[in-house]
This record gives sequence, C-alpha cells and structure tokens, in this order.
Amino acid sequence: MRSQLRLRVLLLLLLLLPPPPLAGALELHDPAGPGEEGPGEEARGAPLRTSLAVLLFRDLRKWVRAAGALSRRYWALFSCRVWPETCSLDKEAPAGARGWSLPLLGQQYLDILTTWYCSFQDCCDHGDCRVSNNFTGLQSDLSVRLHGQHLAQELVLTTVKSYLELPQPDKALALSFHGWSGTGKNFVARLLAENLYRDGLRSDCVKVFITMIHFPHPQYVDLYKEQLTEHVRKTQEHCHQTLFIFDEAEKLHPGLLEALGPHLERQVLENHRAESSRTIFLFLSNLGGNVINEVVLGLLKAGLSREDITMEHLESGLQAEIVASTDSGFGHSRLVKENLIDFFVPFLPLEYHHVRLCARDAFLSQELQYTEEALDEIAKMMVYVPKEEQIFSSQGCKSVSQRINYFLP
Repeated sequence: MRSQLRLRVLLLLLLLLPPPPLAGALELHDPAGPGEEGPGEEARGAPLRTSLAVLLFRDLRKWVRAAGALSRRYWALFSCRVWPETCSLDKEAPAGARGWSLPLLGQQYLDILTTWYCSFQDCCDHGDCRVSNNFTGLQSDLSVRLHGQHLAQELVLTTVKSYLELPQPDKALALSFHGWSGTGKNFVARLLAENLYRDGLRSDCVKVFITMIHFPHPQYVDLYKEQLTEHVRKTQEHCHQTLFIFDEAEKLHPGLLEALGPHLERQVLENHRAESSRTIFLFLSNLGGNVINEVVLGLLKAGLSREDITMEHLESGLQAEIVASTDSGFGHSRLVKENLIDFFVPFLPLEYHHVRLCARDAFLSQELQYTEEALDEIAKMMVYVPKEEQIFSSQGCKSVSQRINYFLP
C-alpha cells in the first residue's frame, strides 16, 4: 500500500517541479543575421537543428536526474510528516537536488501533499499525535546549523533525548540557557521545537513567553500568575509532551518564578500509570554572559583550544554569578535555590569565523549567491571585544541576516 502511495506522490512531485530552462535559455545566432540569406542556407540549417536537438536532450536529461533526486528528498520530508516514527532524513539533500529551491518551494509543496494525503487518510492534526521526537534531525541541526557551541550541542541533545526516553519521568526537565545576545539560545530553542513537534513553534504543545511582551507590568503580577498557571495546566492536559520557553527569563517577576515552582518539583507517580506526562522548561537569559566570556578569554589566552573547554571550566562560576546577581530575581528564586533547574547551559561568545558561518547561512537561507569577500565584509561590520584583543563579537550573530541586504544586487 505504501509503495503504491509513494509512486503516486513521486509522480505528483514531478508535476509540481518547475519547468527546466531548455530552449528559452539557449542563444543560437545565425551568422548571416536576421532577414539575410546566407550561402548554403539549407546546408547550414541541418547542423543547426542537430545542435539544438543535442542541447535540448542534454538539458532534459540533466533536469530529469535533478527532479528525481529532489523528488526523493521531498518523499523523505513528506514521510517524516506523516510517519514520524520511520523518519530517517539524511544530513544533506541528494547532490542532484541541491540546485533546486527547497526553502522557497518545498514548504508549499509539502503543505499541498500533506493536505492531499489527509483528505483520504486518517490524519492527526493536533496534540500528541503531532509529536515527532526526531532525535536524528536534532543531532544533525545542532552539529550543522549551530556554530561555536559544542557544550550546548552535546548537553542539550543528551539531556533532552534521555529525558524523553524515560518510561515514567517523575519531574519536568528544566534547562537554563545563559550567554550573551546572539550566541544561539533562541535558535536552539527553535531547533528543539522543530525536531520534537511536527508543527515546531506553532504546535499546540509548545508555548513561548517573552517577559516584556507577556508580563510587562509588575502591578498585574497576580493576574499574570493566574494566567500563566492556567496556561501550563491546560497545555499539560491537552498534551502528554509539552515544551515551555521563557525568553528574557532574568526579567521575570519573582512572583511568576515562584508560581512555576510546583511545576518543576518532583511528582509522586500514580500506581499502574501507563504513561506519565513529559514537560520541558527552557529559560533563556543573558545572565552570566560576562563571566562565561571572562573564563573563555582566560582559557584561550592560556593556550587552551576552544573545543577543549568543558563544563567543569564554567559551571561553578556561572552558577555563582547567577546567584550573586542583584539585577535579577532569577538567581534568588526557589527554582535556583532548591535545585529545580536541572542544567545551566553556557553559550560561549562567538568569534570572527563563527560570524562568517552565520553570514553564509543567512545567504543560503534566502537562496542568494555569496562570495568569500562578502562574508568577510559582513563579519568586519560587527564590533569585537575586549578592546585590546577584539576576539568576541559583542552581538554574536545577531543582525547578521539583516546585514546581507547591503550586498544584494
């Protein structure tokens, strides 16, 4: 049955592909010029038609090969949407498909195919059945798309995978991301949502709270507490696997942090419960960024390779900085004092070559051509610190995607 469906989908994909640039892209000029009768007109016409036929056949063959490769790629993506339990995406698209614009056209084609498939099959469109837990994809994204964060890459993948594979977790998983702006905290949160849920950040089981947008007025903290508690409760009732993301966590009112406490405590498991709920809390904060940078700078000056920096180098200093902070109530909340946060994840400051990689990714995401000179120019636009060494980008990769506009034709 699935093999027949695959054949139908592949045929549809071929129909959806854009037409090849065949004859319209060829410029064959008659040496006699338009409107002129050259010598041996009939004799010249035959070779000209033969050359045209050869070129057409060559381009058509190239297009068919690329279309076939891209169709296989689409099939893999489509399968991951409909049958996530059998998902096995490669890290890269097939070589023949790299010339096609997957980011622009692919999403539309996949939406069309998913809608078509769900019109005659029993398709799930909300809640737990939209959970994918694609750990292979998560590992690939963290290793290929995240730059300069080997500690976060390893720690996030290991802890999240281990937690979600527990048969009966008795506690929510709480991860606190710390580092300067632009180092990848929000990006990793998005990668988690995209690989754990088919709908990514749009999933009913994923809730994102930005402190200064959702909880801007301290005088309404009691109302916010009630609303936040209700949001968490209803989402957990609706989904057995939930993800809550709190951006600008260092600005959360102490009352809201206290309200989250009961949701992060260990729970008494019910007897004979077939499956317990799984909840992940992500707290994203700039808090501790300075101490992370100071430790990393000192280690680099001492001759240690960036990739050799371990959690042991950063963990104690980071936690001490969080607890000692007087600008935020986060370190004084019960979440920290009662060890309800499972891991404090440091995001290292980014260097010049990391910014170049971010610029390259920004060009590729918009399917734009780039040059090595353009990547260097964008990287040089950033401000680097400390003033003497100028090693770390003060904004990380933030605003890089906007800066490529200066290089558009």
